[in-house]
Amino acid sequence: KKVNSHFKSPLQVPDSPKVSPEEEVAELQKKKEQLDSEIAQLEEEGCRVEELDQHIDKLHEYNDIKDIGQSLLGRIAALRGTTTRDLYAHFGLELDD
Repeated sequence: KKVNSHFKSPLQVPDSPKVSPEEEVAELQKKKEQLDSEIAQLEEEGCRVEELDQHIDKLHEYNDIKDIGQSLLGRIAALRGTTTRDLYAHFGLELDD
C-alpha cells in the first residue's frame, strides 16, 4: 500500500454548476423581492411581526415543556420496566401528541 496516495472520500459531492457573482446577486435579489412580496401580503392580511414573535416564543415554550414530558415518560417507563409506547396507552395519550 502506498502511504502517500491520494485520499478519496466515500462521500461524493457532485460538481455544482459554476455561477458568476453577478448571476448569484441577481438570484438573491429575485429571492428578496419574492420574500418582500410575501411579507407585504401577510401584513395586508393583518399579521404583525410582534404577533409572530409571540407565537415563536410560545412554540419554544411548548417544545420545552413537551421535551420535559417526554423525558419524564422515559424515566417512568425505565422504572416500570416498560416502554414509553405502553405508557402512552396507559395515560390515554396519542403517539403523535
